[in-house]
Amino acid sequence: MERSKQTQYNEKKDAGDSSSVLNGHFDGMVKRPAGGTGRTAAPQAPGAESGSHRPSASVMESWKEERTRSVEDNEMSLPSLAAAYTTILRGLGEDPQRQGLLKTPWRAATAMQFFTKGYQEKIIDILNDAIFDEDHDEMVIVKDIDMFSMCEHHLVPIFGRVHIGYLPNKRVLGLSKLARIVEIYSRRLQVQERLTKQIAVAITEALQPTGVGVVIEATHMCMVMRGVQKMNSKTVTSTMLGVFREDPKTRDEFLTLIRS
Repeated sequence: MERSKQTQYNEKKDAGDSSSVLNGHFDGMVKRPAGGTGRTAAPQAPGAESGSHRPSASVMESWKEERTRSVEDNEMSLPSLAAAYTTILRGLGEDPQRQGLLKTPWRAATAMQFFTKGYQEKIIDILNDAIFDEDHDEMVIVKDIDMFSMCEHHLVPIFGRVHIGYLPNKRVLGLSKLARIVEIYSRRLQVQERLTKQIAVAITEALQPTGVGVVIEATHMCMVMRGVQKMNSKTVTSTMLGVFREDPKTRDEFLTLIRS
């Protein structure tokens, strides 16, 4: 019986994984052709990759279709979140009615809504007035962007730094908006690998640059406070799109500059 249940669970999980997408908002990422810019894609030989490592069409333009959590949702869900924290306190053997814990469930619920406020925000809202036509074709880099997120496996913090570079294609983005993109995607339940790619894809969607590179260096409290308890461990992830992936010299220039 247990084997049968596990088999059914795995089948459902596999089916769900096949239709999931990068930023977790809609289905069918691999079922649509590449080239979300509206241009007609050139025919490819069988087995060739489309888009030269660019995101697929359903990922392109996804930032315009994201579902968000509203402020009204926050207000409506706050009592149930606080009640859940009260249950957690009791499950830990604590007394939620003692003086030091009387307001803890509400404080914790409000804090969790802030930690995940990226669900309330849309990339398009911050980028629409900050994309400028500019005949600049040299690398643009913003490095050492502070990042705070929450591990979706243990609900404990991830924190570190994000380095972003891109090669413009007649359009540039206001520099602070790169940090805002990081904030929107990091303030969600995350794994670092997905966060890295979401940032790179969002920049690609917005600007259609020649290439994008994103590197994240982060500390995971699920490795520091629990489990293996390795205090000095850091996780480094990267996503390279376009010329950053295809041209080793461009990639090396980016990696050298973010380390300088």
